[in-house]
Amino acid sequence: DEPSEWEKAELDQAQVEQRIKEYNSQINSNLFMSLNKDGSYTGFIKVQLKLVRPVSVPATKRVPSLQAGRPGPRAQGVKRRTSFYLPKGTVKHLHILSHTRASEVIDALLRKFTVVDNPRKFALFERSEKDEQVYLRKLADEEQPLRLRLLAGPSEKVLSFVLKENETGEVNWDAFTLPELHNFLRILQREEEEHVRRLRHRYARCRQKMQEAL
Repeated sequence: DEPSEWEKAELDQAQVEQRIKEYNSQINSNLFMSLNKDGSYTGFIKVQLKLVRPVSVPATKRVPSLQAGRPGPRAQGVKRRTSFYLPKGTVKHLHILSHTRASEVIDALLRKFTVVDNPRKFALFERSEKDEQVYLRKLADEEQPLRLRLLAGPSEKVLSFVLKENETGEVNWDAFTLPELHNFLRILQREEEEHVRRLRHRYARCRQKMQEAL
């Protein structure tokens, strides 16, 4: 979707300074915005993580020495992956610059949670409420969330940020690792076997009822 008209507004230096003063006067916390000498500004954004699929994080497994009975060298750490679901309602505050892009916000969030999945699997959305309706818009990589926050003001009904899976309609298989792809194949195989089992059971019951009726 295209940004709203108010999101396209271009502010000069005086307008930015005035907006920051208004913003800081409306918040009930110490998450203020600050104007820098070079004309940029810094501030906080809050991002809610609403992920339905598990994320991958590094897991270290100690490998014992191969020489049994002898004090071998110090065990080496082998990098592996483990997956888990982030708790529902997970929220993270990020301190960013006015020129920080949406793609950089995604990278920062993944680093905060040590997620090693490809950032292209995720997308940053803006959420707004109007007339008792909720609207979501996927931010383009180059959009600047803190600028949107300043233009919208501190109200989360007007604007809030959500990290979700990047649902493009087409699966970007290149973004997955080989073990993940093998895991998907195993899941599909189990689902196929279960579907075939149910079909056979259904037709077996139908055949039995037809034979009883003859």
